[in-house]
Amino acid sequence: MKRDRPFVTANFAITADGRISTRNATPADFSSPRDKRRLLEIRAACDAVLAGMKTIATDQMTMGLPADDLRAIREAKGMPAYPTRVLLSASGRIDPALRVFTRDFSPIIVFSTTRMPRRVREALAGKTTLHLHERAVDLAAMLRTLRREHAVKRLVCEGGPRVFRALLVADLIDELHLTISPRIFGGTKAPTLTGIAGDFLPRSTTLTLREMRVIDGECFLRYRIE
Repeated sequence: MKRDRPFVTANFAITADGRISTRNATPADFSSPRDKRRLLEIRAACDAVLAGMKTIATDQMTMGLPADDLRAIREAKGMPAYPTRVLLSASGRIDPALRVFTRDFSPIIVFSTTRMPRRVREALAGKTTLHLHERAVDLAAMLRTLRREHAVKRLVCEGGPRVFRALLVADLIDELHLTISPRIFGGTKAPTLTGIAGDFLPRSTTLTLREMRVIDGECFLRYRIE
């Protein structure tokens, strides 16, 4: 755990050629039931789950924990049954009718900017806690706020690639869970872990492999970020 921010882990499934979705960025259900269970296990081990609004809207996420046994384990540890949900949107153009806002099993915290339209602010006011930054969301400040004001000690980022990339570039990712699925999508427009293929990072990031398992043709990896 970092002293002034949460420990940040990220979780993604990719194809054998490194794609996380189709070229149209539509939901691609290419990983196994075991991988989906792993996602829930990682989510259950965290105080909060983070995702960008584009990913939440595209995948129609509720960011819940639909596993009775995992909720029971959390409660036995003195944790809430469901992790806190953290939503990120630079533009603030959020549809208040999204599924994530129709489920009230855990708090929703939205980080956005003062560009958020007033009608959106008013619609979300009773459903969420809003943190609005000037011009752009300061990711380091966002994490400090989550630690200090919302008691988030461990956070999992579930996408999308732009959110992961921004956190990675800012040295705010501590761990990466990666599932390699035995599928190949091909093409140059399908998004990769950090965005569109060929869009280089400002500098390379070194990973240390801490765990690897192969189950039914899928490879489950856990890296620490150096």
